[in-house]
Amino acid sequence: MNSTGRDIVRQSTVIAAAVLMLIGAAVGGGAFGGESVAELQNGALSAEGSYLAPAGPAFAIWSVIYLGLAAYTIWQALPGQRDSTRQRAVGWWVAASMVLNGLWLVTARYLNLVATVIVIAALLAVLARIIVLLGRDRASGPLELTLFDGVQGLHFGWVTIATVANTAAWLTQTLPADLAKQADAWGIGVLVVVAVIGAASAFVTRRLAPALATSWGLVWAAIGRLSGEPESTPIGVTALVVAAAILVAGVVGLLRARRPVR
Repeated sequence: MNSTGRDIVRQSTVIAAAVLMLIGAAVGGGAFGGESVAELQNGALSAEGSYLAPAGPAFAIWSVIYLGLAAYTIWQALPGQRDSTRQRAVGWWVAASMVLNGLWLVTARYLNLVATVIVIAALLAVLARIIVLLGRDRASGPLELTLFDGVQGLHFGWVTIATVANTAAWLTQTLPADLAKQADAWGIGVLVVVAVIGAASAFVTRRLAPALATSWGLVWAAIGRLSGEPESTPIGVTALVVAAAILVAGVVGLLRARRPVR
């Protein structure tokens, strides 16, 4: 398969998108001054912002995701990836996900919670599309499996739980205070939905990375509810159960992917 000018444009677009993502992360994260992400929106996006927010250490996964996306950006720019069928199908979507990633932090700093929910929902939709497209063809080797499928899987799995936390933070700030009395019921209901989505994703994609990232967020959400504020033992215990269920689903999906075709 011969490369074309469009392939070079795609590779360049991914590089530009990665740069924009890192700039957005730096500006939105307060690298040039201002409040930290946890302090933005009156603290709504902090670990104490809602009943479904992961505890602070959970967000360390962003370092892994950013490093992975940076490595992917370099790798996809190599001449050998220029006419790759998978890159042609997915590269443009990856660029879009990077732009939305950086845009979320800028939105959190300069706009409002409604805008952050819209942006992160769009990001989740784009990442879901990426996972579906990657599932149509096998990776050519361990390097591609790690830098392409693995990194995108982590990004998708983490943004799944981040979207839930972001939406919960917005609802916490806008809904009547009386509904706080029903927080346990609402939280458990949402976690059940997360369990269904996470398990379905694991069985359909047959990838372990999304399950690992989502379970990571759920475990830290449980820690936040069991040992921090706002405290909720029912939500904390349910989050642990859902994390285990999604992780098991991820392992089962991976084993199914490795099963020989008869």
